[in-house]
Amino acid sequence: MTRVLVVDDEPQIVRALVINLKARKYEVDAAHDGASALELAAARHPDVVVLDLGLPDMDGVEVIRGLRGWTRVPIIVLSARHASDEKVEALDAGADDYVTKPFGMDELLARMRAAVRRAEPVSGEDDSVVVTDSFTVDLAAKKVNRDGTDVRLTPTEWHLLEVLVRNAGRLVSQTQLLQEVWGPAYRTETNYLRVYLAQLRRKLERDPSHPRHFITEPGMGYRFEG
Repeated sequence: MTRVLVVDDEPQIVRALVINLKARKYEVDAAHDGASALELAAARHPDVVVLDLGLPDMDGVEVIRGLRGWTRVPIIVLSARHASDEKVEALDAGADDYVTKPFGMDELLARMRAAVRRAEPVSGEDDSVVVTDSFTVDLAAKKVNRDGTDVRLTPTEWHLLEVLVRNAGRLVSQTQLLQEVWGPAYRTETNYLRVYLAQLRRKLERDPSHPRHFITEPGMGYRFEG
């Protein structure tokens, strides 16, 4: 049974989430502030955390950093904040996904299921090969094949592809991509991402102008969908 830790200081939201999650056979713990959330996470070891950013004792980003100091548990941020820079800050701190209030319960549940699924360990070597309807990525061999033919990628294109594929289904922020592929000095060079994503789409997407696999989240980052 999947255990969920709900962290929110609005009693009506906590109550709605607890009722809906328990009705779907989840085990649920609830915390109303950051300190309680960190204590509960350490004591109960949840499978996924649903976290509001606006807490009474500390910012939700501090809670994310506190959790990431010892666990890779999936964290879904739930917040009324709409500014993209606040979303990016949460993602850079280690959140896995972001849902803006007001939200639909079905959407939140779907994102929770996806986050838990991605966190499950995959046995054997199958996880090193990612297959889409357009191309295949072999992470171990560092090869990409499209329609039976190897696709030549530059080292930078490969590195960018690898980061996105290893985070399949998860939004990877612009800052994280730039730092991982080019280094800390390039954290603001977002034009690099536009150029290289366009090159990857041209080489791998069936219709580069309507990408199915390399998705742009405007102002925030990119997501690879298999």
